[in-house]
Amino acid sequence: MNIRMCANSSALVYILLSKAIDCVSAEISPNPQGSEVVGMEAEVTQKVPEVLCEAAGEDAAGTEQASLTDGESTSAQPAAVSNGEESDEGKEMVEVKIIWNKNKYDLKIPLDGTGSKLKEKIHTLTGLPPAMQKVMYKGLLPEDKTLREIKVTNGAKIMVVGSTINDVLAVNTPKEVIQQEVKAEENKKEPLCRQKQHRKVLDKGKPDDVMPSIKGAKERLPTVPLSGMYNKSGGKLRLTFKLEQDQLWIGTKERTEKIPMGSIKNVVTEPIEGHEDYHMMAFQLGPTEASQYWVYWVPAQFVDAIKDTVLGKWQYF
Repeated sequence: MNIRMCANSSALVYILLSKAIDCVSAEISPNPQGSEVVGMEAEVTQKVPEVLCEAAGEDAAGTEQASLTDGESTSAQPAAVSNGEESDEGKEMVEVKIIWNKNKYDLKIPLDGTGSKLKEKIHTLTGLPPAMQKVMYKGLLPEDKTLREIKVTNGAKIMVVGSTINDVLAVNTPKEVIQQEVKAEENKKEPLCRQKQHRKVLDKGKPDDVMPSIKGAKERLPTVPLSGMYNKSGGKLRLTFKLEQDQLWIGTKERTEKIPMGSIKNVVTEPIEGHEDYHMMAFQLGPTEASQYWVYWVPAQFVDAIKDTVLGKWQYF
């Protein structure tokens, strides 16, 4: 096509130049320099087609380059990129409410998604790793069953229990903190049995009806109340451990205090000088030492069992 355009253009220019030269020749007489004119005619005739051919070639090349560029642009358009997640488009969805740590989250998830997929969505919402989630909907949510199989409906409330890794690492229970502080204070102070507030009770001597003690022994809590001991005012008291109710009953002549064991922050004990087979013991009911409830003449063989039971290390049956 380019060759044909070049040939046609050359012919047209040649014809026009020939006519122009003929006209000029008719009006001008011959002269010695005629051969030079003819030479100029030949040179012009030769060069003009070359220029036109080059222009036509450049135009065709530009057209071809533009076409190639358009083709490259079209082929270079990015295709849809998948991030590896399965699309939810076209799937039957269910809207649920996720409740975790007093926060509520609205979530839309495929009804045929499994409990495992739900945990991944919860991780995205809360930052709680799936391995640390306990998801409950009519009981513990199975990971291998779909939401349709466990009959999850629109508006269903799904409870989530668990702590993030940062929360777990940051936790230091109040009981542990208080025990550490009390232990540090005990190391600084003089023996408890020498302090004035305790001497006035201890100086009364050992109660006649106190339970027998065994020094150096460790026994389980008895099935009957521990009795015959004194409180801080010198009155008689008894301790009853209601394991089925998780309560400690402190009974005096006037009344019985029913204390949840979970509310007792610490238990402090110390042998009584001169009577090491008996201890003085305090149950800390609040955050400070001012809340300590003191008991005197506790048989030594039950001290460890009392501490372990109250602080929840294990239960005795």
